[in-house]
Amino acid sequence: MAQQATAGRRYLRVFVSGFFVAVPITVTVLDRFAYVARVEGASMQPFLNPEGGSDCDVVLLNRWSVRNYQVQRGDIVSVMSPRNPQQKIIKRVIGLEGDFIRTLGYKNRFVRVPDGHFWIEGDHHGHSLDSNSFGPVSMGLLHGRASHIIWPPNRWQQIKPSLPPNRGPLDTEEDEG
Repeated sequence: MAQQATAGRRYLRVFVSGFFVAVPITVTVLDRFAYVARVEGASMQPFLNPEGGSDCDVVLLNRWSVRNYQVQRGDIVSVMSPRNPQQKIIKRVIGLEGDFIRTLGYKNRFVRVPDGHFWIEGDHHGHSLDSNSFGPVSMGLLHGRASHIIWPPNRWQQIKPSLPPNRGPLDTEEDEG
């Protein structure tokens, strides 16, 4: 009986010590490398949440890939909302610093994206709170890049950068000619 009590304490000690090692490692991985996020709402339809309703896509957000603020046009990114720092929003990068963008309802028809900023939009125009509402977004608000849709299982796929038709930076040579 004494052996069982000693073995039980040993297992408890191993479990507790493993727990105190696993928790900091898990927090570090989630903070530095990647985590999952549920995409709610219609702003990224039809690419994300194509069915609408209560069926929400779940994406893997890669934090490691944006550690040096390196994003490209067409990436789907998670940023802290410029309007509500407690909220994260997921949008598509349309323009990078220095790009000239034709806006969709912003106060200026054309905008040059300032240094250290980028232009983001939801795929479902008119149902998206994005740069057309609040302007260029600071790179400092960048939180992660969506790399895969991981739920529901029938939609599992890698997310590759792509721009919607007629979106993206203006070709300045073309506009001048």
